[in-house]
Amino acid sequence: MAVLSTGPIDNQVRSSTQIIVKLVNRDAVNSATILIQGYYLDGSRTLYVLEQLGIAPNAVITKEYDTNFDAYEFVFTTGGAAEASMEVSVWGLNGNGAIVTAQRIVAEEEINNLD
Repeated sequence: MAVLSTGPIDNQVRSSTQIIVKLVNRDAVNSATILIQGYYLDGSRTLYVLEQLGIAPNAVITKEYDTNFDAYEFVFTTGGAAEASMEVSVWGLNGNGAIVTAQRIVAEEEINNLD
């Protein structure tokens, strides 16, 4: 089981109002699971997203979540036979739907591994 985190993301000027999370299972045969936990950070760490998904082989799932907070963090826990083939990317979007470069974490970049 791998535990990945975006780490705290500062959003005090409301650079982003939502994020897009892309989940990719690159395994051709096996399924994977992922637990998504989203927290807003306002002096305490408060859970506001809790979702568990099954991801079929060679599947892509896109999820959208609100980020209209001063700061937020997402934690992803992967499991299943295809755990090692899972990729997660996070894309902050402003009110116009444009990508906020400072709040973009793609699979090729390192998301903090909490193992």
